Amino acid sequence: MDNLIETPAKGIVALIKPVKKDLGGFSVRRYIPHFKQKKVGPFVFFDHMGPAEFEPGKGIDVRPHPHIGLATVTYLFEGEIHHRDSLGYVQPITPGAVNWMTAGKGIVHSERTGDACRASGHRLHGLQVWVGLPEEHEETEPEFVHYDRENIPVLDIGGVSVRVVIGSALGLTSPVFTHSALFYLDVLMPGGSSFCMPDNYAERGIHVIDGSIRVNDYQIESFEMAICKSDESIEIKTESDARVILFGGAPLTERFVWWNFVSSRRERIEHAKRDWKEDRFDKIPGETEFIPLPE
Repeated sequence: MDNLIETPAKGIVALIKPVKKDLGGFSVRRYIPHFKQKKVGPFVFFDHMGPAEFEPGKGIDVRPHPHIGLATVTYLFEGEIHHRDSLGYVQPITPGAVNWMTAGKGIVHSERTGDACRASGHRLHGLQVWVGLPEEHEETEPEFVHYDRENIPVLDIGGVSVRVVIGSALGLTSPVFTHSALFYLDVLMPGGSSFCMPDNYAERGIHVIDGSIRVNDYQIESFEMAICKSDESIEIKTESDARVILFGGAPLTERFVWWNFVSSRRERIEHAKRDWKEDRFDKIPGETEFIPLPE
């Protein structure tokens, strides 16, 4: 059944309900790419992880895998994930911090539960998104940058807490360097509050993490995503506490997404597939496992 619901609601183009994807013993909710909604601004991929409980001795083990043509962003609400990559970076990701990994012409990374969390048992809840790079930056050198939670700017607007995780909005700019104009906001709304979405971006989306909201009197529940119209104001209201992610930006030209590869050129993806299959990507120091190319 199609998980995209077209709606005539004021300001809303469509509502996306997630498709569950198994990542090897750990399932996520996937929203984009959708066959009717390939991207929102430069955002070409959006996964919601958890909330999930892991017993002692259990955790996630996403083995080394490659990326090209994008930047990955892992943002946690609870738990911890250990990142390792072929540039040699080893970095735990904790709630509120930002890992911005530019794949460019090619990078390999793994994501695992750290030893301490695995031993004690833990909860994991967060998002992973991919941002497509502009054509002139698709083959840039790979890069990894970590930003601590304390470095992400926060604004209070009438009791609504807004963290500018990435990009610029509401007069604030995140320190996270990006290659295109975008915004990615973590918004905490107390019951009875309202908030107007930034309106200076051509493509915008709303993802409800917790609670429920009304957008121009259209109800949106937890784990649902609304795609907004570009030419209408968007007011978000809630009767009880809610947490939402607002995101979007300048539209990309056409992008092809296959497995972990993103490119404006189909032939570049075919080249990356051959490189991974023939072991030509750089290795992660100290790791020998890998995810095989899907057949």
